[in-house]
Amino acid sequence: MSAVNVINVKDLKEILDQKSSIRLIDVREEDEYAIARIPGSELIALSQFAKRALNELGPDEKIVIHCHHGGRSMQACLWLSKQGFKDLTNVEGGIDAWSIQIDSKVPRY
Repeated sequence: MSAVNVINVKDLKEILDQKSSIRLIDVREEDEYAIARIPGSELIALSQFAKRALNELGPDEKIVIHCHHGGRSMQACLWLSKQGFKDLTNVEGGIDAWSIQIDSKVPRY
């Protein structure tokens, strides 16, 4: 099992600004995603993750996962790691930290 990388939202912003080839996955639920989202993120809610992730994500892709604060996204990273995915990164602080530190126009809830 490979380790999960952890980055903060400032690191994520740098990655996004560089237009790096990553899949930014949001594992919050649909109602949360409707309230606030990071541009470029794709929703695969944790409640549907085990059903959808293996069909929609590739084990060799660079995958960055976030949620509201970082707990659910870490669960998703660890699950993917057990499935053989190698390049996994959890965003510490999630979208709440993004709103506070990067883009105050993203609503907090």
